[in-house]
Amino acid sequence: MNSWICDGIPKDGKQYPNCSGEHEPYENFGPDCVLCGLPQEALKPGKGKPGKAGSGTTISGPSRPSAAPLIVAIAALIALGVGGFGIYQLISSQGQQGKQTENSQNHGANSDKFVSETATNSQFFSQGEKILLGQTAAKQAAAKEFAARNWQGAIAAYQQAASSDPNDPESKIYQNNALARKAGNPLTIAAAVPLATDADTTKEILRGIAQSQTEFNQSQLAGGKLLEVVIVNYGSDLQAAGIAQDLVNASSVLGVVGYGVNPASNQALNVYQQGGLAVLSPLTTRVSQGTLQTIPSTEKVNELLDNYLQAAAKTLAQYASQRYPDPPAVIFFNSDSPYSLQLKQQLVNALPAVRGQVLKVIDISAGGFAADTEVANAKQLEAKVAFLALSKNKVGEAIAIAMANRDAGSPLLLLGGDELYNPDLLVRGGEAINGIVLAVPWSFQPGDPFAQQAVQNWKGRISWRTATAYDAAKALGDVARQNPSRSGVAQQLSQGVQLTGSATNFQTFKEVPLVQAVRGNSGPPGSQFQFDPVK
Repeated sequence: MNSWICDGIPKDGKQYPNCSGEHEPYENFGPDCVLCGLPQEALKPGKGKPGKAGSGTTISGPSRPSAAPLIVAIAALIALGVGGFGIYQLISSQGQQGKQTENSQNHGANSDKFVSETATNSQFFSQGEKILLGQTAAKQAAAKEFAARNWQGAIAAYQQAASSDPNDPESKIYQNNALARKAGNPLTIAAAVPLATDADTTKEILRGIAQSQTEFNQSQLAGGKLLEVVIVNYGSDLQAAGIAQDLVNASSVLGVVGYGVNPASNQALNVYQQGGLAVLSPLTTRVSQGTLQTIPSTEKVNELLDNYLQAAAKTLAQYASQRYPDPPAVIFFNSDSPYSLQLKQQLVNALPAVRGQVLKVIDISAGGFAADTEVANAKQLEAKVAFLALSKNKVGEAIAIAMANRDAGSPLLLLGGDELYNPDLLVRGGEAINGIVLAVPWSFQPGDPFAQQAVQNWKGRISWRTATAYDAAKALGDVARQNPSRSGVAQQLSQGVQLTGSATNFQTFKEVPLVQAVRGNSGPPGSQFQFDPVK
């Protein structure tokens, strides 16, 4: 079958009022453009007007992905270190698409239903039929088209919504979903995000998933199944188990990406384990000798997180020792967070290796915490370094510590973990957070092809959460392509998937990247600071 390129502009001199108009060049394999609805004939120039690439040119030869999307996808895979497995999957996928199991046939039979149509907790799910993140008139109009199963209208409307707000990943995911629905029998995965409690983190995660989904679908346009993503607001501690059960009951969902280390995540993961639905999360994933593997939630559930935090603590301690030999330090943590407790303990373990001294450990959640008092006490103890081993819901307390530190004279060196990597820290912290250093799984590098592509996609810098979400969605999508059934995905992930490296250093955790708050105009709106890699 021949492919052809459409840019939304008719070349035959005719009018097509039902089509959505001009767009970026897009390769098609059917009779009509999946983005704008123009028929292929409309892109053929009139007599005496030679055609050109990007303006209706037909590409002869066997059905195949276009060179540009393929190069972009491979470059991103190499940049993320999953090239060996990912490229093999990408190249060999065409020969595997005919492999179907009994479960995959059931998946196709049920895929017409939206998860929200059968879910008890329907308000927490969307594939595009309703808006969960940032209501706008354009997005609402697009959701109406999607809910009516007008896929062409939904594609065009979500494209318009994404163009008007290029930093919004929800519209891009739903546009991809409409493309997948129009193609038929999509591969469906779910992305579980803390939408109700942390909209900024949710957006960062969804940007990575949207970028991975776009690249996956571009690689599949030659005839493979496209990827659909159900966005799931995983809710509070009381709601999480019921929401997870709704996903288990939705037979079209092949796997889940998301969750964290909070009680709500733990409750949901137990439901998925009993229901046989694979989840890629920090509490269900092990990486050993380059192999990514899912493990039962009862078997070393925090192994990956613990390994990462051990490396993060070691890296932070080494940085502190470079600034202050035998660094005297205090550690702030909050005991109501498993993440914070583990990072605090790993810092306690790591400091002796650099001859550091832990002068005091301060639990800010114990009650009666006063940032100015504790900073003054640290100064009296002659501390030089303050480790902020705080969870993401304690950004306000981290800012208070930073402000008290700024006003104390001879300020302490402030070091922290990835959960403080938050726009609020830069916006509300102002001058007080200037110079703070954080250990994160991935840092923005201007020369990184993945980072460059992400900046082009989202019109601004991305965070480590975007990169790690891309990794997880990429791994799950590749497995689903090879094993298009719930049992097949779960079986392959439990057996292990070979990786050759990753942008997030999941293989070795020898040294976690460090970023520092510095002055710049690439930070979030309202801030004069940005995070740059520590040289």
